Amino acid sequence: MERRDISFKSEGIKLKGQVYIPGSQDWQPAPALCLCHGIPRGGPPDPSDPGYPALAERFCQAGFLTAIFNFRGAGDSEGNFDIAGWTRDLVAALDYLYNMSEVDRGKISLMGFSAGAAVSVYVASHDSRVSSLIACACPIHFDFATDHESAESAIAQFRGIGMIKDKGFPPSVAHWMDGINGVQPIEQIEKVSPRPLLIIHGTQDDVVDLTSAWALYKRAGEPKEIMIIEGAGHRLRVEQQAMDGALNWLTTRALRVFED
Repeated sequence: MERRDISFKSEGIKLKGQVYIPGSQDWQPAPALCLCHGIPRGGPPDPSDPGYPALAERFCQAGFLTAIFNFRGAGDSEGNFDIAGWTRDLVAALDYLYNMSEVDRGKISLMGFSAGAAVSVYVASHDSRVSSLIACACPIHFDFATDHESAESAIAQFRGIGMIKDKGFPPSVAHWMDGINGVQPIEQIEKVSPRPLLIIHGTQDDVVDLTSAWALYKRAGEPKEIMIIEGAGHRLRVEQQAMDGALNWLTTRALRVFED
């Protein structure tokens, strides 16, 4: 396995991440997986949490060239938090993967978590380069953009945790809200079909209600599957059963659809 630091630009904003490239004896292009994080909670990191790098290593060891990166406003990436901007960041990440010689361009999957899942649904519904999608703890919409007061409160919160860095951002709260409301997964998910879709949700999710998963599943086209993890909370990345199920689905269901 090779770990490679990467950076690329989205609308002039520098984004940083890593790709994990599986070892190969025959040097054939590998199926690719891009992991998409949710909105950071803020505060000091949990020293017991190995984070997305550990998850990327696991999928890489299973044969997937795996990418992780920070959306604008998060981690070491530049820019300010903006869900509409996140969709364009993910397209830029797909551009990067698509141009890697190590990637099988016909097998590029997305796996998103929470807000990253919502962004992944939006991008998969518009970009045919996405061959399959796993949406983990995906909301059907964003509550913090329902009215101007909620948006102002959310902006202050994001500014407090460092995701909005520039004093004058956003220049228009209404435009910022419109961008968020344009990425509602419930309005986009049916356009993922005919690419395979897996929805994963925990019964004890205290951030996104379980009813969201069933609403998305009902609206989605075929082929689709849903995996409900009993007792799991919102952070499905750390739930072994959820990630075991995701890996099994990718290797036995999603890739097979395109091989057949």
